[in-house]
Amino acid sequence: MLTELTNGAPLSALQAALEEQLTGAARAWLHEALAEAEAEAKAKAAKANAKGHFAEPADRPRWTLPTWELRFAEAGRHCRPVQGTESTPDLHSAQDLADAARVLLLHAVRADHATITRLYTHGTAAERRAVLLALPHFNAPSAGPATLLPLVEDALRTNDTRLVAAAVGPYAAEHLDQHAWRHAVLKCLFTGVPVDAIDGLAPRARADSELARMLRDYAAERTAAGRPVPDDLHRVLALTARPYLTAAPTEES
Repeated sequence: MLTELTNGAPLSALQAALEEQLTGAARAWLHEALAEAEAEAKAKAAKANAKGHFAEPADRPRWTLPTWELRFAEAGRHCRPVQGTESTPDLHSAQDLADAARVLLLHAVRADHATITRLYTHGTAAERRAVLLALPHFNAPSAGPATLLPLVEDALRTNDTRLVAAAVGPYAAEHLDQHAWRHAVLKCLFTGVPVDAIDGLAPRARADSELARMLRDYAAERTAAGRPVPDDLHRVLALTARPYLTAAPTEES
């Protein structure tokens, strides 16, 4: 499924899967957009090496967006799926294709912390979702591994289910502390985001008695209000009851 590849899979696999599902015109657009992003990255690196810092190209006014950012914004209009083939089921919506294209663009341009944050802060919901999906590719050691965590935390404060689902991917699994992660699980249950979207759910939920308490409290609140308890809640609650696996005893032990 393309959405699974978008959230942390190797970029070569993501690009191959994306191109299989695009029309010829959309593939041509993607190749051109990625080439422009790579050229921008090379120009930025060359200027940084020459001057010790990056300056905007002299022929581009400072208030003008670079071409790759325009491509990032217009991805939804250009990434159209091939129609009527076995390889493009309904699950692969144009929205998913645009997500994948935007993730590839962010990587091709080697977007830095400031650029990623700006695109999220000022972007549309679709653009913000793509930034969240791209986060696993931006664990930059020089910036610190969790410097983009505020973007995840912001998404988890919304009630936009696609933002919430994108926020609980591999980056959140690696960097959210256990307290914040538990609340992310509750957020998924509250908003109806399937818990399958939560990366690393089973190992982090295992034997978590505090998460179990929170789940029981939430179930009790729903029941008292005459509302159904989500099936996913019972799934997660079952995970919390599983003890950590230990090695089987040997004859010597």
